[in-house]
Amino acid sequence: MTLPNVLTLLRFLLIPVYLYVFLSGHETSAFLIMLLAGLTDVLDGYIARKRQQVTELGSMLDPLADKLMMLTVVFSLLYIKWIPWQAAAAVVFRDAGMIVASVLFKVRGKKTVPANAMGKLTTVLFYLAILLIVMRVKHSVPFLWVVITFSFLTTSIYAISVKRVNEEGN
Repeated sequence: MTLPNVLTLLRFLLIPVYLYVFLSGHETSAFLIMLLAGLTDVLDGYIARKRQQVTELGSMLDPLADKLMMLTVVFSLLYIKWIPWQAAAAVVFRDAGMIVASVLFKVRGKKTVPANAMGKLTTVLFYLAILLIVMRVKHSVPFLWVVITFSFLTTSIYAISVKRVNEEGN
């Protein structure tokens, strides 16, 4: 068990902590927990690359932890009606689709590619949109829609990259 994998597992453990704090009515504190989870994501990736501790387990669990945290946050914001159901549905469709596609690729022995700069930017923009929503900033929900649209664009680019990598292997 490498340190990056421990940090990824910590991110999984932060999901119920986030939920408990959020549902207790402490939205700002819950957002800080989400930021802590995001920090562990950055840290585990940095350590894994720097120490050459990139593992198959970590490459599967890391994006899963990220997507599950994001889905949890989206559902919590939907629960208190801070975002429209359509926005939540779009995020769920994209993230659940990426989780299912990733599992199918792994099961079928297909290659995936690491997150690119646009994917990382998408994550940062989602965090920013959520911060703006939690801070109740005007136009934060329209900004979320921009981020959701951008996320579908980056997902399409990612899918093209995965397709190319798998075609090259044939």
